[in-house]
Amino acid sequence: MTAADLVAGALDRLGIIDAGRFRPVLDLAWPRIVTGFAIMSKQTADLAMVGIAVGTTGTAGLAFALAYWEVVTMLGLGLAGGTVSLVSQNYGGGENERASLVVKGSCLIAIAFALPVVAAFIAFAEPLIGLLGASPASLRHGSVYLVFVAPAVLFELLNLIASRTYTGVGDPFTEMMARGGGAILNVVLSAVLIFGLGLGVAGAAIGTTIATGVVTLVLAWGMVGRGYGRLGMAPSPVPVTLAGPWFDPSLVRQLMEISLPEIGRRLAEGVVVFPLLWIAASFGPVIVAAFEVGRRVRSLINGVNWGLSLASSSLVGQYLGAGEEEEAGAYGAAIIRLATVAYVGLAALVVPLATPIAGLFVGSDEVARAATFVAVGAVSSIGFGIDGTAAGALLGAGDTRWPFVASLLGRYAFALPAATLGLITPLGVGGLYLAFLLETYVPGGINYWLFRTGRWKAVSRRYRPSSAPD
Repeated sequence: MTAADLVAGALDRLGIIDAGRFRPVLDLAWPRIVTGFAIMSKQTADLAMVGIAVGTTGTAGLAFALAYWEVVTMLGLGLAGGTVSLVSQNYGGGENERASLVVKGSCLIAIAFALPVVAAFIAFAEPLIGLLGASPASLRHGSVYLVFVAPAVLFELLNLIASRTYTGVGDPFTEMMARGGGAILNVVLSAVLIFGLGLGVAGAAIGTTIATGVVTLVLAWGMVGRGYGRLGMAPSPVPVTLAGPWFDPSLVRQLMEISLPEIGRRLAEGVVVFPLLWIAASFGPVIVAAFEVGRRVRSLINGVNWGLSLASSSLVGQYLGAGEEEEAGAYGAAIIRLATVAYVGLAALVVPLATPIAGLFVGSDEVARAATFVAVGAVSSIGFGIDGTAAGALLGAGDTRWPFVASLLGRYAFALPAATLGLITPLGVGGLYLAFLLETYVPGGINYWLFRTGRWKAVSRRYRPSSAPD
């Protein structure tokens, strides 16, 4: 009996997930979790290395620049959300050609989104960082990072489309090898450029751009249907080829119908960082650095969602595509329970270690502040776990509008007002702690309720292959 069988049996006895369903979830999730931790570790490692090489102003500058990079990531995740929904349902329904057309349309839209963003980052780096209230030194560091990381915007959006395509067809291993390898390359390059060549913040950005470009080339090889030899990576079963049509109006309409609310939900998650950073900046660069350390540690924990939320989207979408609504619902509910247990365990591990973790990023004078943000971030990650897997199940069904509303409410009706209270009341920095909690638990609770209502099953019927015109 393997370790996975023992875990499956234990989780089954506890009523968390049926042992028979655990294996498909594990097979899909673990490569994605490895990928998520690898990807999230890039910015976390950069933050730590810049803190060592440059100091608090460098860390603060990187925090401001990474806020813009996060918006790019969220934009890509939103578009890729529509991709995984339609790819999984069409692939699950045996319509590989339609799934391939979805991928082609997604790539074209990603390029159209990326090019103006690249130009804006290069042309307006300093004004963009200045909007967030950065000190002169932090402004200089943040602007340099934004200029050098700009070309990676196009690479990252295409990588996310490819990643979600592989997830939608049930092959997370290929993505793990490409994205995980790229993350390792990113950290190595950044270390060499920051410390070996003394490039500081610019080195971190250049390392990210080169590594992200390499990942694009590796994934592109499989996405056009080519094999990887003995590496264990597979060509996409829904390849992007020059042959055949590139544009199907009905599929593009479905893609945008699903993706736009998901883009809105993701952007709501990313854009709220800007006013929160502005509020943190009002307390000085030390609080900005501590705030960003807490966010980065929380993002690293949230690597679990890269696996479980995408497993939820893929499995729910595939079973809906095959017309098995009851099984889709059973998988969605089980994955939400599994995520809750996993995130509670991770939070219980991180909170007692908050001080030594914070010490990896900031000097001794700032450790106490950063440790509090790390601990609060770890507790708030439990809300992320619920939110990610519940929204993932809804995404697999193509139900993205209400999760968008949930994200808006949690972050702008609850978290941002709570942080603002710190500016006008004795709550002070405590307002930022409260915002950390509200921005995950409120949307998490709403999306869990939306999943429990079951209305997403009816929504999914509009996007299944059986609904396509003959």
